Amino acid sequence: MMARTVLNHSDISRALTRISHEILESNRGSSDLVILGIPTRGTVLARRIAETIQRIEPDAPARLAGSLDVTMYRDDLSRTRTRTPAPTDVPVGIDGKTVVLVDDVLFSGRTIRAAFDALNDLGRAKAVRLAVLVDRGHRDFPIRADFVGKNLPSATSERINVHLNEIDGSEFVSIEGGEE
Repeated sequence: MMARTVLNHSDISRALTRISHEILESNRGSSDLVILGIPTRGTVLARRIAETIQRIEPDAPARLAGSLDVTMYRDDLSRTRTRTPAPTDVPVGIDGKTVVLVDDVLFSGRTIRAAFDALNDLGRAKAVRLAVLVDRGHRDFPIRADFVGKNLPSATSERINVHLNEIDGSEFVSIEGGEE
């Protein structure tokens, strides 16, 4: 089945710039802000959002972004093949901070549920927000993104593929499949 491109490089860049502005507006600036990407592509997106925030607000903290590995917190470890855990890298303590979790695609909500458990082991955030490049629907948990690059309603049989230059050498989001 042929994949159909739904976001190109420019679309992704614009979406991340908009998300960065929305994060700053909702947080009233960059103080007490920590941006944690969920590996693998969420970490790249978190770094890009942090760089954009630092360009918008020169007094933003120098180390704003990190990563939060949720592999061992997943509730489906015994049922699905999973990737090798990546290191968790948190730039500062999260106590009393607003943490923005960043992921590439929001689907069932299971990854984000696991992220909440992982965050609890790190401390007590003042607030937790969620930024995603693509929200495709089909939640198993009552989880909603605060910042969305693109809402992309899709069939459960379809696959959303996010390609980022840093990992894949090309930059686009595509959708494929759909036969149910």
